[in-house]
Amino acid sequence: MRSVLAAFLFAAVFVSPLAAQQMQGTLQQIKDSGEIRIGFREVEPPMSFVGQSGNPVGYSIDICSAIVAELQTTLGTDLKVTYVPVTAENRFSSLNENKIDILCGSTTKTLGRREVVDFTELTFVTGASLMSMKSTSLLDFPSLNGKKVGVVSGTTTVEALRAIVERTQTDATIVEVASAREGVREMLQGNIDAFSADQVVLIGLALSSGDPDRFAIASGVFSYEPFALAVRRNDADFRLAADRAIANLYRNEQILQIFEKWMGQFAAQRPPLFDALFQLGATPE
Repeated sequence: MRSVLAAFLFAAVFVSPLAAQQMQGTLQQIKDSGEIRIGFREVEPPMSFVGQSGNPVGYSIDICSAIVAELQTTLGTDLKVTYVPVTAENRFSSLNENKIDILCGSTTKTLGRREVVDFTELTFVTGASLMSMKSTSLLDFPSLNGKKVGVVSGTTTVEALRAIVERTQTDATIVEVASAREGVREMLQGNIDAFSADQVVLIGLALSSGDPDRFAIASGVFSYEPFALAVRRNDADFRLAADRAIANLYRNEQILQIFEKWMGQFAAQRPPLFDALFQLGATPE
């Protein structure tokens, strides 16, 4: 009897939290279907974009790959990974309409957005900045008087840009575009004079353009943009599985390898804020 009791207690201690309760929500859906659907932005380098192979790649995609590995361990089965392109406008509705299971890209975590979706632990920190052609070098707001500035609709950068234009009394026209690709195209065609987005995205756009020397990017930022992966609200088990994978990347410092892979070519050194982020995110198991 004593040995049976000891065995029971041993099992109770080491059983996984998910095994000790009934699985539900997104985890149960993924287990039943054998598939996880990852939403991603097609033109948000270096966070998520379509690579030369035609497959989704990027910093956030690598983090989501680690989450898939965590889920396969948790569920004890291999999973089919399906990538679903989304836009700035439909990314959250795609989650809530069950078209995707997680949003992997360059999404800023805000309290307002948490009324619609939920978020994982932070995955990156950046801020909104300005890009122009190097020939004009319109990289501060006084230089934008009388100019047109593009920004992607449905992003936090829209409001941040409007606020700083008003605060600095800049006489600039804000032109909303559907995507970062369209913004760069409009600037190349001379329809807008500058383009605003998260600084890391601007750098990625320049590097992936084939001729980055044509562009100039401001060294400063005018907003705080904490990135995270979006999931459905009230789905604690799935969010916990994703957070567990992210925390593990921080604890074993694999996040530094991912950073170097996607940012190392243009970042001489990691921003101190990023190092603080991954140290704070290394939540113990």
